[in-house]
Amino acid sequence: MGGRLTRVFRTFNLENRARREISKEKPTPAPRHPTSRRDELADRPGIQEEIYRKDDRLLTLLKDVYVESRDPPVQVKDGGGEHLPCKQEEKRLTKLGNLGDLDVQKVPKGKISIVEALTLLNNHKLHPQIWTAEKIAVEYSLELKEVNSLLEFFIPFAVQEFPKETRKAI
Repeated sequence: MGGRLTRVFRTFNLENRARREISKEKPTPAPRHPTSRRDELADRPGIQEEIYRKDDRLLTLLKDVYVESRDPPVQVKDGGGEHLPCKQEEKRLTKLGNLGDLDVQKVPKGKISIVEALTLLNNHKLHPQIWTAEKIAVEYSLELKEVNSLLEFFIPFAVQEFPKETRKAI
């Protein structure tokens, strides 16, 4: 509501205001300071001569300057053809996935995909004797401490369907 109201005032009589601004006389620029003119150099020939005159004393001093430059010796590394050091992560293939090309194919060791996380949580919930924390850690290449935290703090949802008789009571 407020936007409409401000837009009305902003566009009110817009064309006339624009024409008025365009038809105004342009302001004349402020006069420049006299020292900024380059014409003064042309008026004084002594300054021009001073600029272009060679100073023999300065030239002899410049000729006496000798600069010697040496590059440090090049050190060749015996890397045996190694590349730049980079951390290469070991990857493992994922266990599940029914989305085909959209599924994550490889996951770094020590990490799991979303599908795998949901699957292992559900397996642990349904069969806690079979899917223990130690077995999950070995199966998915995870640390036991992280698996214990995962099983403690993340619980998958349980879908419950109520019979029709109890729905009326609820």
